[in-house]
Amino acid sequence: MSVSMKDLDPAFHGAGQKDGLVVWRIENFKPVPVPTSSHGKFYMGDSYIILKTTALKNGSFRHDIHYWLGKDTSQDEAGTAAILTVELDAALGGRAVQYRELQGNETERFLSYFRPCIMPQPGGIASGFNHVEVNDQEHVTRLYVCRGKHVVHVKEVPFTRSSLNHEDIFILDTKSKIFQFNGSSSCIQERAKALEVVQYIKDTFHEGKCEVAGVEDGKLMADVETGEFWALFGGFAPLPRKAPSEDNGEDKKIVIKLICINQGKLEQINFESLARELLEPNKCYLLDCGGEMYVWMGRNTSLQERKGASKAAEKLLIDDSRTKSHVIKLIEGFESVMFKSKFIEWPPTPDLKLSSEDGRGKVAALLKSQGLDVKGLMKVAPVKEELQPYIDCTGHLQVWRVNGNVKTFLSAADQSKFYTGDCYIFQYTYAGDDKEECLIGTWFGNRSVEVERVSALSLASKMVQASKFQAVQARLYEGKEPIQFFVIFQSLQVFKGGLSSGYKNFIAENNILDDTYSEGGIALFRIQGSGSENMQAIQVDTPDLPSRSQKEGRETDQFWKLLGGKSKYPNQKIERENESDPHLFSCIISKGNLRVKEIHHFTQDDLMTEDVFVIDCHSDIFVWVGQEVDAKVKSQAMDIGEKFIVHDFLMEKLSRETPIFIVSEGSEPQFFTRFFNWDSAKSHMHGSSYQRKLAILKGGLPPSLEKPKRRTPAFTGRGFGQDKSQRSRSMSTSPDRPRVRGRSPAFNMLTSAFENTSNIRNLSTPPPAVKKLFPKSGGPEHSRVSPKKSAISALTSSFEAPLKSTIPKSVKASPEPEKAIQEQGVVGGASENKLEDDEGRTIYPYERLTTTAEDPSPDIDLTKRESYLSSVEFKDKFNMTRAVFYKLPKWKQNKLKSDVQLF
Repeated sequence: MSVSMKDLDPAFHGAGQKDGLVVWRIENFKPVPVPTSSHGKFYMGDSYIILKTTALKNGSFRHDIHYWLGKDTSQDEAGTAAILTVELDAALGGRAVQYRELQGNETERFLSYFRPCIMPQPGGIASGFNHVEVNDQEHVTRLYVCRGKHVVHVKEVPFTRSSLNHEDIFILDTKSKIFQFNGSSSCIQERAKALEVVQYIKDTFHEGKCEVAGVEDGKLMADVETGEFWALFGGFAPLPRKAPSEDNGEDKKIVIKLICINQGKLEQINFESLARELLEPNKCYLLDCGGEMYVWMGRNTSLQERKGASKAAEKLLIDDSRTKSHVIKLIEGFESVMFKSKFIEWPPTPDLKLSSEDGRGKVAALLKSQGLDVKGLMKVAPVKEELQPYIDCTGHLQVWRVNGNVKTFLSAADQSKFYTGDCYIFQYTYAGDDKEECLIGTWFGNRSVEVERVSALSLASKMVQASKFQAVQARLYEGKEPIQFFVIFQSLQVFKGGLSSGYKNFIAENNILDDTYSEGGIALFRIQGSGSENMQAIQVDTPDLPSRSQKEGRETDQFWKLLGGKSKYPNQKIERENESDPHLFSCIISKGNLRVKEIHHFTQDDLMTEDVFVIDCHSDIFVWVGQEVDAKVKSQAMDIGEKFIVHDFLMEKLSRETPIFIVSEGSEPQFFTRFFNWDSAKSHMHGSSYQRKLAILKGGLPPSLEKPKRRTPAFTGRGFGQDKSQRSRSMSTSPDRPRVRGRSPAFNMLTSAFENTSNIRNLSTPPPAVKKLFPKSGGPEHSRVSPKKSAISALTSSFEAPLKSTIPKSVKASPEPEKAIQEQGVVGGASENKLEDDEGRTIYPYERLTTTAEDPSPDIDLTKRESYLSSVEFKDKFNMTRAVFYKLPKWKQNKLKSDVQLF
């Protein structure tokens, strides 16, 4: 495409050179920049051009151009905006995607720039209307209808009862209070999103000073706020049903049409199947898909031809009275995924990017000659970002090899030795920001058998379910492991062959030579990794000859002969798949099929607790599951990830072996939250997405969590029967990182005393749900103790007995805890000073921890009173309890051995 300076409006010079949003308003048929402070403020009588520039990880920019047409704008202004978008695209090198936006029917991509919504105001420039400014002294009561689960379309409707219905959400904005009316058939997600609009109205039109009320359809006059709402409409009356035409106007099945624009004439092309070969590079085409009208412009077309195609699309929609169809204009070589998906197949076109770079360079050279800064027009070198694991490598690791339908625990010496014919399950517990976190994963060797892969996934899923979905689940293949895997295992060895029964049976049935590694033989290993903490030794084919050192560039002829001959090889370290810019999709399983919808410019608030979402960053797939998701759907999370990879919705040629992580709401690891500006308090809230946002809106802060704040051991990785040798792991994270508190020494001492080696609980599962052994109050309903709890009562009652001199001599030599507390000024809770142990944890005297204490210690976990004792005082109580324990009958002792885990 030839470029001339006369074709480029001066207002577009230098646009698109940095990440962000630029807006122009059409004034006297010219684009005039809109100040950043006025972005999102639109007038119904005007037309606007919006440029969204996104800096990509590969060093280039992605440009999306939108032209927004108010419902009262003139046809001349609308036509000018359409033509100017083509000129702006030319100034950007001819690679932008262009969208036509009509007021009230905007695309979700456009609305995502102006969250939570846009609310066009009356007025305009060319139309002669006056801009109406908000006047707080003359507030007008308005009624709005809100639609949308991910972005909200807001439309003002007449303030009458007949505007309401059961399917939508309505916002009534009065001078002193904002009401949100939730239709009985509306979904929770739409209600939650509408609350964001309520917050916007409150801040924008009320300066944050007004009340907010939620009104549920069908409650009649059940509460004061509901009665107040209906009184504004003259009293309650049955609501009409929504008109069918509003629901089904654009849903009827349509036939896709392909129209060629040849010298200003429209020629429809007949085809049996829509193929890429139908599009010629020297022509422009219209692809009419009903709800969308795509304008495809070949790379060899002129600027005037592209402007003519844009006009033809506008005229076609006006003639057919299609007011709700979107117009999307694309340049050959930079088609959107949605456009490509309309064709039966879309072959890769890597050569077109080069020609576009040349065109972009010509534009840059032309503008530079005029003395303009063109730095952003040229592709910059991608920023080399060193991959970060975002995981603590000092945790506790356990590994099992899968044998048929069972798993075999591996010792610490063998847990980093994998065989390519086997499948493995690993559980890694480590210190998180506010609690102990857990990662449960499966690793499939390249030569492992399918039956054991299925078994490994099943066993790992059961472990995650046993943790009440608090653990993150990972599915990994050999050769596609993420950086977190190597940081966890640190020095990984992968041997040929396999040791599992499934692999042995497979090679025997197929008469395959067993080449499993043996320590007596000679093996060649490829060593790779970026540091001492993620080194890998991978066994490769080698002849059975004595080993000799060979330096690169000085290899002997025999060396190359043994490797099959000298040839070119990569001269750089082996790197994993590059991570691309993340994309977020909402996912729904319907009749066995996966339906997805992309969420543009996503934030944490887009993660609705009722839904399942997928983050695709090419190198990894994350499946996020909300707390309120149905249990059956939760169990299908891995299947959702698998289907997402198969469908490859971004058409990026995803590998079937791409790592998949299953993340449950409330247990998000740092290597997931890094994609957001994360607020952990939001993920720990309870209730539906609507209830949560309403609580924040009314109270201003998230509701307090009903979870204990100190040492909440969610998993058993650091607990029973842990080999100390497994704890000696190098520190790859910052040494300044504060230690996160886990189980107290008191807890470990108590549990280990009642465990014996013949009855160790499976370490792959967390302890049973904690029961409150100490009642909160002494009411009559707590005074009756069932016979089944008599053993526990005998044990716990010893904690209430007066202190006896049973402390060993070595312990009695230490200062008494009561004296130490008095020295700190803590007497009966009257002082504000708190006593802490050597690890900085708050402790309390025994008298303040009993259920009958006159001055009980505040803010403690009632199910773990023993963890708040000092080490000295705990040993005293522990020895007393153990003496009572061994006086019990044997059957009671066995019962208590399991029940004591409830601590």
